[in-house]
Amino acid sequence: MVLQKVAEEGHLELTDTLIDDNNMSIKTSVTIDIRYQPMDGTGGMWSDGEFLDVPDDRDGLFAFETDSLLSGQSHGSGTSPGRSLQGSIPTFRKAGRGVFSAMKLGKAKSSKDDHKRGDEPAILEMEDLDKKAMRLAGMLEPDTISLASVTAVTTNVSNKRSKPDIKMEPSSGRPVDYQISITVIEARQLIGLNMDPVVCVEVGDDKKYTSMKESTNCPYYNEYFVFDFHVPPDVMFDKIIKLSVIHSKNLLRSGTLVGTFKMDVGTVYSQPEHQFYHKWAILSDPDDITAGCKGYVKCDIAVVGKGDNIKTPHKANETDEDDIEGNLLLPEGIPAERQWARFYVKIHRAEGLPKMNTSIMANVKKAFIGENRDLVDPYVQVQFSGQKGKTSVQKSSYEPIWNEQVIFTELFPPLCKRIKVQIRDSDKVNDVAIGTHFIDLRKISNDGDKGFLPTLGPAWVNMYGSTRQYTLMDEHQDLNDGLGEGVSFRARLLISVAVEILDTTSPEIICSTDVQVEPVSNISESATGKMEEFFLFGSFLEATMIDRKIGDKPISFEITIGNYGNHIDGVSKSSSVKKKKKEGENQEEENELIQNSSEDEADEDADLTSVSSTPPMKPFITDRNYFHLPYFEKKPCVYIKSWWQDQRRRLYNSNMMDKIADKLEEGLNDVQEVIKTEKAFPERRLRGVLEELSIGCSRYVTLANKDVNLAGRTKLDRERLKSCMREMDSMGQQAKQIRTQVKKNTVKEKLKLAQNFLQRLRFLADEPQHSIPDVFIWMMSNNKRIAYARIPSKDILYSVVDEETGKDCGKVKAVFLKLPGKKGFGPAGWTVQAKLELYLWLGLNKSRKNFLHGLPNGFEEIRATKMGHGLPPVTLVYDMKQVFQLRAHMYQARSLFAADSSGLSDPFARVFFSSQSQVTEVLNETLCPTWDQLLVFDDVELFGEATELRDDPPIIVVEFYDQDTVGKAEFIGRTFAKPTIKMRDEPYGPPRFPPQLEYYQIYRGNSIAGELLAAFELLQIPFDAEEIRRALIAVHDFAVPQIKVGQGGRADLPPLEGPTDSERGPILPVPLGIRPVLSRYRIEVLFWGLRDLKRINLAQVDRPRVDIECAGRGVQSALIQNYKKNPNFSTLVKWFEVDLPENELLHPPLNIRVVDCRAFGRYILVGSHAVSTLRHYIYSPPDKSCNNWATAAKLMNGYMVLTNGCSQARSSPSLSSRTFSRPAGDVSVSLEAEPPIRKMDTVVKLDAMSDAVVKVDMNEDESDKEKKKKKKKKKGGAEEEEETDERVLDWWSKYFASIETLKENLRSQEAAQAEAEEREDLEIAAEAADIRPDDLHLKGSKMKERFKEKKSSKQKRSQAADGSEKRPPKARVDELVVYNRELESEYGNFEDWLHTFNLYRGKAGDDDEHALDDDRIVGRFKGSLCMYKVPLSQEITREAGYDPNMGMFQSIPHNDPIHVLVRVYVVRATDLHPADINGKADPYVVIKLGKSEVKDKENYISKQLNPVFGKSFDIEATFPMESMLTVSVYDWDLVGTDDLIGETKIDLENRFYSKFRATCGIASNYSMHGYNIWRDPMKPSQILAKLCKEGKIDGPHYGPGGKVKVANRIFTGATEIEDENGLKKQTEEHLALSVLNHWEEIPRVGCKLVPEHVETRPLLNPDKPGIEQGRLEMWVDMFPMDMPAPGPAIDISPRKPKSFELRVIIWNTDDVILEDDAFLTGEKMSDIYVRGWLKGQQEDKQDTDVHYHSLTGEGNFNWRFVFPFDYLVAEEKIIISKKESMFSWDETEYKIPPRLTMQVWDADHFSADDFLGAIELDLNRFPRGAKTAKQCNLDMIRNEQELPTISIFKQKRVKGWWPFVARDENDEMELTGKVEAELHLVTAEEAEKSPVGLGRNEPDPLEKPNRPDTTFLWFLSPLKAIRYLVCNRYKWLIIKIVLALLLLIMIGLFLYSMPGYLVKKLLGA
Repeated sequence: MVLQKVAEEGHLELTDTLIDDNNMSIKTSVTIDIRYQPMDGTGGMWSDGEFLDVPDDRDGLFAFETDSLLSGQSHGSGTSPGRSLQGSIPTFRKAGRGVFSAMKLGKAKSSKDDHKRGDEPAILEMEDLDKKAMRLAGMLEPDTISLASVTAVTTNVSNKRSKPDIKMEPSSGRPVDYQISITVIEARQLIGLNMDPVVCVEVGDDKKYTSMKESTNCPYYNEYFVFDFHVPPDVMFDKIIKLSVIHSKNLLRSGTLVGTFKMDVGTVYSQPEHQFYHKWAILSDPDDITAGCKGYVKCDIAVVGKGDNIKTPHKANETDEDDIEGNLLLPEGIPAERQWARFYVKIHRAEGLPKMNTSIMANVKKAFIGENRDLVDPYVQVQFSGQKGKTSVQKSSYEPIWNEQVIFTELFPPLCKRIKVQIRDSDKVNDVAIGTHFIDLRKISNDGDKGFLPTLGPAWVNMYGSTRQYTLMDEHQDLNDGLGEGVSFRARLLISVAVEILDTTSPEIICSTDVQVEPVSNISESATGKMEEFFLFGSFLEATMIDRKIGDKPISFEITIGNYGNHIDGVSKSSSVKKKKKEGENQEEENELIQNSSEDEADEDADLTSVSSTPPMKPFITDRNYFHLPYFEKKPCVYIKSWWQDQRRRLYNSNMMDKIADKLEEGLNDVQEVIKTEKAFPERRLRGVLEELSIGCSRYVTLANKDVNLAGRTKLDRERLKSCMREMDSMGQQAKQIRTQVKKNTVKEKLKLAQNFLQRLRFLADEPQHSIPDVFIWMMSNNKRIAYARIPSKDILYSVVDEETGKDCGKVKAVFLKLPGKKGFGPAGWTVQAKLELYLWLGLNKSRKNFLHGLPNGFEEIRATKMGHGLPPVTLVYDMKQVFQLRAHMYQARSLFAADSSGLSDPFARVFFSSQSQVTEVLNETLCPTWDQLLVFDDVELFGEATELRDDPPIIVVEFYDQDTVGKAEFIGRTFAKPTIKMRDEPYGPPRFPPQLEYYQIYRGNSIAGELLAAFELLQIPFDAEEIRRALIAVHDFAVPQIKVGQGGRADLPPLEGPTDSERGPILPVPLGIRPVLSRYRIEVLFWGLRDLKRINLAQVDRPRVDIECAGRGVQSALIQNYKKNPNFSTLVKWFEVDLPENELLHPPLNIRVVDCRAFGRYILVGSHAVSTLRHYIYSPPDKSCNNWATAAKLMNGYMVLTNGCSQARSSPSLSSRTFSRPAGDVSVSLEAEPPIRKMDTVVKLDAMSDAVVKVDMNEDESDKEKKKKKKKKKGGAEEEEETDERVLDWWSKYFASIETLKENLRSQEAAQAEAEEREDLEIAAEAADIRPDDLHLKGSKMKERFKEKKSSKQKRSQAADGSEKRPPKARVDELVVYNRELESEYGNFEDWLHTFNLYRGKAGDDDEHALDDDRIVGRFKGSLCMYKVPLSQEITREAGYDPNMGMFQSIPHNDPIHVLVRVYVVRATDLHPADINGKADPYVVIKLGKSEVKDKENYISKQLNPVFGKSFDIEATFPMESMLTVSVYDWDLVGTDDLIGETKIDLENRFYSKFRATCGIASNYSMHGYNIWRDPMKPSQILAKLCKEGKIDGPHYGPGGKVKVANRIFTGATEIEDENGLKKQTEEHLALSVLNHWEEIPRVGCKLVPEHVETRPLLNPDKPGIEQGRLEMWVDMFPMDMPAPGPAIDISPRKPKSFELRVIIWNTDDVILEDDAFLTGEKMSDIYVRGWLKGQQEDKQDTDVHYHSLTGEGNFNWRFVFPFDYLVAEEKIIISKKESMFSWDETEYKIPPRLTMQVWDADHFSADDFLGAIELDLNRFPRGAKTAKQCNLDMIRNEQELPTISIFKQKRVKGWWPFVARDENDEMELTGKVEAELHLVTAEEAEKSPVGLGRNEPDPLEKPNRPDTTFLWFLSPLKAIRYLVCNRYKWLIIKIVLALLLLIMIGLFLYSMPGYLVKKLLGA
């Protein structure tokens, strides 16, 4: 009782007398205070003063920097005034769940006392601060509004209600288009001898092969493959991309596998730009994991989904030198050396499986056999990285036990992210999936230095899928395969995963990577946690919006968790477990887990049966579309007991992180909204968000610390907790650090960083080991399941610790039911099946006592009758009800969906609140209806305590429909809102009332379908005094004196104004205080013309007119008399005046409609366009006081002139602007004469008043050049670099030089970025060390040194990357600009004054986002708008030459037809989509403009996906009739029609009239002849004069000494020019050009003029919308026909390859290994010959003769190879033309790198020749040959990178020794011989003059080699051979044998004659 008091009052003093050890009495008093301890550790106290009146300023005008989100702005959190403090528990305000997946419930404005701001801790509202600041300044309050950004949401004020989800349609599971493009460039270092490799590219089940390259270990392919898929994203990202190299594959044999590389598509997709570019894949052999790398394949892999655009790095002349190790095909952070590892997936057992067979069959069986069988035969299939493993099948068992493990062997870390585990039912016909679970390896491992290998479990995973009743054809079968959101629990499976890294050196290892399945031991019951009894309680407070299709039958709701509570199809009774039946039990209690509930539990629990469904009820009608159930006072309840392993900690952990994430997301949305609505101080808000994040993180760490050592934890639990704590800790630190760096200018980038935090949090919060299954709510009608909602169990899980509780636990949540599975796709998924207000609580049965705490107060519990008191209630009866009036102020909607074929809709809105609904009027033919209507809901009854309702009203649902004359209204979209509430005792006045209009986002499925501008207020209706008195007497039986209550009834509500317009009938308008404040605007419209109008009802549009309408006013254009002849308007400018809201954000949309005037006065709507934001077009006069003229010049429509900003982005990245502190005198800027794109070191922004000189120094004067030449000559032959000869240079030189520049710029940009990061690091370090910025240069020096070291290492690296050889100094070539995207995107679509509005007609597509919008375009309107408040200042109209007819559109060209010569240059296409079966295409160009079409069909380029067209086309056109240029690339086919590969469209008219002057690009230098000749018929000086005249600026004045003055700026430049004959002339052109190149610096009119350029345009194909089919490089020049004619087009035809002849003389070989054994004598010898070739496929291979019987490895040949070839010098490629096969129609051109291959072979007579070794020399860079054979060794190959290289194209003649190498069994390189060769390169002309013969033939024959005689065949001259054998080899052997024989003979003779002699001697004969 004592504690009860504490809880109620928050404060308690106890006094008592205590006795100590010596029995002395001690007077003691204890004070107990309840304080709320927020996360940052500041204590708060409940004290009366804090709630009641706090001074007005406490909102912290000064202190709102760091308002912690949780502590609110004051320590206490307020309760509403009028609620007594005593006797009620103060509610802790919570910030609820952060995202409302995209909905805004209006900001809940708090009561008048601003201290109530404590309600919204998470959102610090800037508007309130602004208002307060204004109030302080004595200004009026502005008409503020907060625009709901996509995901902004109000905070949840009280904690009784949680937020609904707004996106209805399931997004996953729907198929999408994907395109995977893979380019296999080459392979290197393949293991094997003399192989013929083919690369096989496999994606999923599709295979494609490259061509075969013969006998090479480094084949060059450069082949492009495209795979198209139309599958759901999940399926796509799990597909495996497999590259394998196969050796000697042909038609008959499949070849042998060299090595493979695997990676899943998801890995590629998660790369930046969704691609790997020019990376090397490491091949490994799956059958032998002990072997190392089997070679490398260089490839590009890109995965494009719809709408992704891939930025390809520029494809021009790449050098083939590249460092393999540095560019491996691996994602960031994966080590190059990956080890083999075993992945063990242990499958223990499963339970709760559904029936997978009909029971009819079972009954038949039972009748025969007499046993009852379980109707499912399950097995588990595991898939990982393209391999599958299966467990055994457990026949007929609902609870199978496998205890088997599936073992995969794969490289670690694997490049495949997910393991797919699927329980399947084995069946004779086909196996079906029962349920699928994906294990994401990233979530069960951590790759940090304190990380851990993937590990999981043993843990239960829950599987969800289709509903459990078995049908033969399950319509939701996809759900069981893991596609889409499962709609029902299927089973749970106990698995564990472990990984062990293999030591491949150990001998007993199994080499192959095949999947193995082995048995494992059983695991104990307790391994997965202790069994606990859980209790789930739910109460249905409201069921409305029930779809009318199901409204006629009684409806009930069922809640299930796992199989508990599922009556229809949940329980599959297991025959194996026969259980005793108790009487009170229903079927459920025999469920699988009952045996675990302990016997000695309290009796009351034993009787607790589950009540899992509500009683069926007939719905009532709400309106024509929806029904509701009459849950008024009586709210039905359900409860379920279930038993699960107690793994709540996992869920608590996720909940804590989710809450931090939600809060962060909410804060970030808020910051975005502040930025979007351009309110003040977004940076402060962001700092608050970050501070709160860091506090949240540290709080998490303290909470998580408690459970570091709990039982029942798996390894993953422990490791995950550690890594989460580490991550959260570091995140908190980083957030703190970033917080200090948030400045006004860095808000956006820091916001990005904070969004990264959010992703990390969400990733961490996702728990890979499940515990309690999700809760499903089903709506049942007629015992059928109709619609469902799925609620994750963690969201409703209870914990004593607040942060750990689920976000919806013990709260009322609005739940929308949806249709299951595929039924929920498309329109069916948009409609709500039912909306429930649902209260759920899930927790341990032990902690059940507070399960009703969160319900709205004021109810009684009604229990099931017969049972005791311990039971949960079956019904709640509310005796407190409040009556309200809801006022919905529906003002307008904008950008709605087009639902009719006219491209418009007839929209009306239907507002639902509790069980009532009302409709606005229907407005015809509009997408932006302004209803301006007030809907009043009278007598809305809400149950619960008044104050709770005030803090947390139910939500309002607004649905939008399109009214159709026939049939039912079509759904357009839906949004949610929360009303502002006024209780009866509150005044109706500011700051909360009248409420403000706000924007609410409207959703249709997952896509945004517009926004609604509205306000909602809920006003409590007071009772009259008499009623109250009667009520009180009835309750308390005592008379009450007269109570002072205001006048009774409705009178107390603010009055409703009657209908104002008589014509609108009874419709009430939105009252004055709420509708926006209007002021008068004038809108001027520029009518230019109409383009590309399509036919309407089969008739051509002939006399169109444009109607402009805004807020009920409008203007019509002049009628176009004949659309065909001239589609432009005769009157250019018209205007109208209109009253619009002062607040720009509230401006209504402006509608543009085009109608066609037909005969008899009929008008037909052609198409319409709604301009939703007029803010772009608001005119703001130039600010005269602004001294920085660049920003002062504003355009009519508020677009800033694209000043240096634009050029800066593309010119040098580190563009430093130094401003000189001089008086307003001359400021000189020196600009290099290199093209401006390269170096613009100083751009000086000058004062508009001052004169300025801009000097342009010619940096390479003639003298410089001379010096350089001399230097070169002195150096002599060391560096033989030719001077670039003007005559040699052509357009392509310019192009390639520019591409180099483009690349360099990208590189330097990266470097600059790195530098900036370093600078930032310095700043951070400085901040950390608390150094003031001005001390930085003192204290920072040490730090700088540290950074310098870093930097130098970085530079070293970058130099290394630049390619090993230092490039020779670049010859100076004039350059152009290569844009790697279309020109429009660089120059804002050229809409500087002429805008293009697409006209739409037809229904909007149902597809995601706006895929089909292009099909709805029926034409374009060209024109512009300009709006301004009406009394405009006089200055503008007084300017000279002001034409009042043109209004704001002065100096606009006239729109009469104009003849133009259009010259289209098509340079080349890259990465075309293959159009033929062979994976290639035969592209040619087609150009269409109006009626004229140019087909270049005869010049198609055979079998090429990167064709170089190099063509220019001239077309004459007349604007405006022909202004849309289409450039298409078609694929030529011999038979049938040609297919379109892709096309690009260019609007020439906008370019022509643009002030960026896009007619003909301005070159960087002016020359009269040569490759850089001036293309424009107007010289620079004429252009300059024209621009000055049009811009009304002073100039140009040319002065002496190379100066020119334009608008008080002075530019300098050269004044002389050389003509063709080399004569110098005086000219002003250079000067004029230097001004044009810096035109953006001219005040007021300056802008960046389009330079000479090449643009890269994506090719699109209408059949594959949104996916690039390749890119086209091109540019367009336009010349008006009334000007002098332009010169001839410049020649950009592809460079002709130069013909060369390479003569290779093979002089000798040495040290060639000896292969054969001699025939007679068994000696080692070789019959050597050398083979060589230059072109890839060996078609020009040449062999020397054979040097037979070389016994020492020496061979003498004197043999000449002659290789003629065609070579492109610029690209360093050989061009080969040949027919692909005998069936080819024509020759195909290939480009291959120039590599000379020489091989040494051993000739055999009968068997195939043996390959001994080879060397490949890249003719551009190969090592210099050694002088002698001795010096020639392997290092020449091994250290190729370090050695100096030479190029045969520079040296012309080289002689030396080179090594032959091959690889031995262990894959090591070994030297197999040396060759002395001489390479001589001659051009074709020289070759003709001095021809040579092949081999040793005439002309210029080589002498015969001096070979030892043995080489001749021994059987031709056997004597010679014998002589050789005798004399040379076996001389000593023979001598030895002879001596031995002699010795033997002598001994023999001795022995023979000895006895005789002895006898003679003895006998003395």
